[in-house]
Amino acid sequence: MMKQIEMDPLIRAEAPRYAGVVLVCPVVNTDSDQGLWLEMDAEINVFRRRFIVEDINKLPGIYEMRQLYKRLGKDPNRYRPSAEALCRRILKDKDLYRINTLVDVINLISIHSGFSIGGFDYDQIEGDIRLGVGMSGENFEAIGRGLLNIEGLPVYRDAWGGIGTPTSDEERTKIGLHTKKLLMIINSADGRERLDETLALSKRLLSEYVQAKEIEVFHL
Repeated sequence: MMKQIEMDPLIRAEAPRYAGVVLVCPVVNTDSDQGLWLEMDAEINVFRRRFIVEDINKLPGIYEMRQLYKRLGKDPNRYRPSAEALCRRILKDKDLYRINTLVDVINLISIHSGFSIGGFDYDQIEGDIRLGVGMSGENFEAIGRGLLNIEGLPVYRDAWGGIGTPTSDEERTKIGLHTKKLLMIINSADGRERLDETLALSKRLLSEYVQAKEIEVFHL
């Protein structure tokens, strides 16, 4: 059964246009895929021709999430949305990390769209999910970053605690080669514009590179 995802009234109050697309599907993950990285390299080359570093915080998807962080009392220059961090890395001529095919797919979608995207191992999530705001002292072990201060960040929680924010996901529910079922959330802080386009891209890439079938979709 599809896990339920609810939104805390505080998020609605600060970002009444907050929207998202949730995808759930079985997957076959691999270490890497050459075809995917050809697509990634093409996307990176286009991005570098179109933008400079100073453009990034104004890009659709990134700009609106940064504004939400500010309204929630979080400094987006210190705690950057993940899409912004990826784009900044590209424009600083740094190579993107190659994690595994499923994570790399999600990163490509995020670079193309400007949306921060959560990717989770569905089977490691306990119960339903609620989107709220991080609290002081809340434990959250960010992937590759250690403990992250999520106070003031939008945060998805399951029955055991935080699983992801638009800045970073949590170690407990992270995607690995063992992942057989994906739960992916495309986050928009300013309505549904471009979400359908991003959903179509997501379906194609997931189907082509991680053998996703019977993709279930619903909207926040």
